[in-house]
Amino acid sequence: MAVKKKQIIECEVIDVAFGGKGLAKIDGFAVFIDQTVTGDRVAARIIRKKRNYAEAVVQELLTPSPLRVAPPCPYSGFCGGCKWQFIDYPHQLDLKRRHVAESLEHIAMLGGTAVHPTLPSDHVFGYRNKMEFSCSDRRWLMPHEMGTDADISFALGLHVPGTFHKVLDTRACLLQPEAGNRILDAVRTYMRASDRPVYGLRTHEGFWRFLMLRHSAAHDRWMVNVVTAAEDREAVQPLADLVRDQFPEVVSVVNNITARRSGVAIGEREIHLAGEPVLTDRIGDFDFDISANSFFQTNTRGAQRLYETVGRYAALEGHETVLDLYCGTGTIAIWLARMAGEVIGLELVASAVADARKNCRTNGIDNCRFILGDIKDTLASIETVPDLLVIDPPRAGMHKDVVGQVVKMAPEKIVYVSCNPATLARDVLALKEIYDVEAVQPVDMFPHTFHIESVARLVKKKG
Repeated sequence: MAVKKKQIIECEVIDVAFGGKGLAKIDGFAVFIDQTVTGDRVAARIIRKKRNYAEAVVQELLTPSPLRVAPPCPYSGFCGGCKWQFIDYPHQLDLKRRHVAESLEHIAMLGGTAVHPTLPSDHVFGYRNKMEFSCSDRRWLMPHEMGTDADISFALGLHVPGTFHKVLDTRACLLQPEAGNRILDAVRTYMRASDRPVYGLRTHEGFWRFLMLRHSAAHDRWMVNVVTAAEDREAVQPLADLVRDQFPEVVSVVNNITARRSGVAIGEREIHLAGEPVLTDRIGDFDFDISANSFFQTNTRGAQRLYETVGRYAALEGHETVLDLYCGTGTIAIWLARMAGEVIGLELVASAVADARKNCRTNGIDNCRFILGDIKDTLASIETVPDLLVIDPPRAGMHKDVVGQVVKMAPEKIVYVSCNPATLARDVLALKEIYDVEAVQPVDMFPHTFHIESVARLVKKKG
């Protein structure tokens, strides 16, 4: 049967592909169907047809899979935040392990790699320590609101997936601790009553742009970051005072200001409004100061499990030199410092290096040093071959020039920390001529999403 755009087909979902969509086959032709899982039988409408595959959405769920559960969030299926709520959590873990193994098999051409069962998150809801909510002057309505007199002139919430301008007025997000939802509601009430307009995502006019909430899992404290399009202390200071009065757990309120049109909640400058300028969290025995725009793993408890895996795969004896690529704010470097002789971190972002050095001072770590600059350049300046190379790149993986330098350097051991199985496998393909992949440990940092962290241990081949 030829598959055509807008056609409605009945089919059974036979698998879930990397990227999170269910897979069906129509006379051998692949159809990817959003919001489905293995065992679903659906009537699906084709929305996009390509040469080798098609994409579809569910028109009707004919027979639900036994792997389905009832999602507790009313926005499930409409919000882009966590699209796997409808899949039983143990099956989510199995899918993530399988996606890592399949990437290594199909991209790196490595069969039989020991990919261990995914380590679960301690909390499957309330685990995120950072949430970003967008303001909009046009609210995206839920299906049950269609045809009602619902006010569509204001939204503070999360985006409909795949869009920049469709924002749900999110009353509560189950991925953050409950106090975050109470803060969100108080800020929403204040913004709606304000005489300053919310930002138009199409017109690029307005004042209120984003609300970012950060939570310290160790100390149960909060930072509130209000992002606006212009500086206006008269508008934002009363909001800062209000949240500090209503919520004793809020210890920091800042105002980031940006006139840029891009939908990123990072200010061009920052004003400290109330409380402390930073939030402090703890991973294991180590304290970290987190500013509004700092990178910090979004699942604090999951980060500890991730770093414990890194430490186990590093297998250090106390005297080794460790080179940490893409070291960020120094969390992995600090975690390994007490197990090593020296740790050298390489990082491109100046503010991250400043945070890394400060975090070392805070934790009494004196055997770490950090080199600022593009890793393609700074890696070439390292004259000695480290005993261990730690690689924790962004989702895009290593730059090909960095891969070439790693091959040339050829340390005895590599611990690769990945947030993207596809780029992990691509980089392993370039390294496998001189390295064996001994083991890979997936770690679930993002329940109810298809995203997965994994740690790979690579050991140089003999001879």
